[in-house]
Amino acid sequence: MMGFFIPLFTFVRFCYPVITMLLEKNHFHFVGIGGIGMSALAKFLLYKEKRVTGSDVHDSEMVQDLNKKGIQVNIGHDTSHVLDGVDVLIYSSAVPSTNPERTTARERGIPEVSYAQFLGEVSKTFSTIVITGTHGKSTTTALVGLMLEAAGYDPTVLVGSFVPNFPDKNLRLGKGRFFVVEGCEYQANMLNLHPEMIVLTNIEEDHLDYYRDINHIRDTFQIFADKLIGKGMMIMNADDAESMKLKVERPITYGIENPLLIEEGAGGGVTHNSYVALDRITSKGEQSFNVHRDELLGRLKLIIPGSYNVLNALAATSAAMELGVPFETCARVLETFPGIWRRFERVGTWREADVISDYGHHPTAVEKTVSAAREFFPGRRIVLCFQPHQHSRTKALFDGFVHALQLADETVVAEIYDVAGRNEEHEMSSRLIVEKIKKENPGAHVMFSHNFDAVRSALEQVVRSNDVLIVMGAGDIDCIAREIC
Repeated sequence: MMGFFIPLFTFVRFCYPVITMLLEKNHFHFVGIGGIGMSALAKFLLYKEKRVTGSDVHDSEMVQDLNKKGIQVNIGHDTSHVLDGVDVLIYSSAVPSTNPERTTARERGIPEVSYAQFLGEVSKTFSTIVITGTHGKSTTTALVGLMLEAAGYDPTVLVGSFVPNFPDKNLRLGKGRFFVVEGCEYQANMLNLHPEMIVLTNIEEDHLDYYRDINHIRDTFQIFADKLIGKGMMIMNADDAESMKLKVERPITYGIENPLLIEEGAGGGVTHNSYVALDRITSKGEQSFNVHRDELLGRLKLIIPGSYNVLNALAATSAAMELGVPFETCARVLETFPGIWRRFERVGTWREADVISDYGHHPTAVEKTVSAAREFFPGRRIVLCFQPHQHSRTKALFDGFVHALQLADETVVAEIYDVAGRNEEHEMSSRLIVEKIKKENPGAHVMFSHNFDAVRSALEQVVRSNDVLIVMGAGDIDCIAREIC
């Protein structure tokens, strides 16, 4: 069965190049160290026997974890936090150039680099696999990492969520040559990375405070894909029309019952360079499907819901198998994979209702998540508690939210989460979305809550026994799910 696979990295380097000068430094100071990516990178350097310090506006579980590991983290930003001997200052995208610690670094001649830039330097030292796209990055990154781990490749994995299987949750430090990492499209940050394989999950309008339109987004992904010319491999979602507009030579594609990937004729087989899911079956709490590439490879089972997770599983399996991981190993990883933090995460129960926390903050994510809940919990009421993320995104995707927020049986919409470090106009409000929904559909069960006390009160009114409550958004709405459970 594996005869037609030639692992991509059979022909690539088997040792690391000379470490860049930046990585040879000793003392790294992180401004905004409590972020999911920043904290992972801080631990990466700590485990490389570097001195790491940092600061963040808020205390958090991530900050406390870093403190326990021996990283000195100060709460708040102050010039005194930049200690004597700091060699490099690394800052998150939420930290402006006027930050006092960044100002101090410039005055003292300390190099400043963004998180994305530094991650790019790290990626030069590995055979790097980048998972990028609008949706599904974290789940797919986790799965590729777990599949490589199960196959004995001992990868390093940096993921924008918590993976229960990884001791450090958002980081797995390995001794192998592979580095699996998310390529965030915000501000074209993925262009800093140096991939030898790209997994592109999808392309959709988002981050329109930076991008002009979908064409600008797609053109940026084309620039990223062009980094692979002559040296790497592209894995692409054939079900995504925007992705398939990219000009890529001989990509590996994947999809669900996609007729473009199925050859016509008596055999009706799947094209050589494609992985296709067929015969999907969904039942309470699980789903399964056959995977074909030239021939039937076998059946995959998932305990996480939704067609979007079928695509994530296909993307990860495609990448892993092209790297030489057997199909059977991929299947074993998938059948026990519980999901990751805030990605359809089952938090507990409240008022005899199942409570799920999800990071999704795009209209498509809302639509897919509600649909997935209906598949996995047939016949039960779906209650959605949603917090929009960022004023400019909410304004740009307004009509999409008006549609998506009517799909649950009951919906409570919190006020927009104000993202740190973004200079935005504040004329947009969640109230306007709810008013538009009520105008179009007076019978819609949608209500606006101006603060978290009002959110809790609203949920007490609408949540019943046997409901499924989805608490959703990329801001701080997750605390509601944790508190009530």
